[in-house]
Amino acid sequence: MPSSILYSFRRCPYAMRARLAISVSCSEVQLREVVLKNKPEQLLKASPKATVPVLVLASGKVIDESLDVMKWALSNNDPDGWLNNKTADLILIAQCDNEFKTWLDKYKYADRFPELSATYYRERAEEFLALLEIKLTNNRYLTADALSLADAAIFPFIRQFAHVDKLWFSQSRYRAVRAWLDDLLVSALFKSIMTKYPAWQAGQEDIYFPAAQS
Repeated sequence: MPSSILYSFRRCPYAMRARLAISVSCSEVQLREVVLKNKPEQLLKASPKATVPVLVLASGKVIDESLDVMKWALSNNDPDGWLNNKTADLILIAQCDNEFKTWLDKYKYADRFPELSATYYRERAEEFLALLEIKLTNNRYLTADALSLADAAIFPFIRQFAHVDKLWFSQSRYRAVRAWLDDLLVSALFKSIMTKYPAWQAGQEDIYFPAAQS
């Protein structure tokens, strides 16, 4: 039985990317769904950052960066070659995490950043979408013609961006990005990592992830 424990939150894009890699690698873990407003003491003790995902390995080692959780899972097993374009993928992921995410947050929570308009924040975020549009015009996926680390790591944040104003996004000029997003949203892999679980409580029966396929 697995002894690694993953603290996760279903809708968190960082947790989504971690679950995607864990699922595709079949690196079975105990899943503990967290309510962010009422985080369990075990999570807080494991990681002072108190953010998800947090992976506690059997050795006691704690991995509390989502990209590091992905690398851990894929280092165990990478059946679909998600690490085949690792260098290019990591460059693109860094742009997502360090630049796009800043503008995404301001766009999503524009009322918290009244210095500028939501439209301004969206337009800054669009600079990254324009880059993805070019890449997806040349390839089926972001760095190749097969799903890779970059797609799994970036996709949850584009999903979040699209949800801020669904009508605007559906009519936007980013046709290739929209098609790529739609394809991933309906994929069996994504659906499998979005199963709803009750908030974890000490003493409850363990939940294993990914779930065994019947």
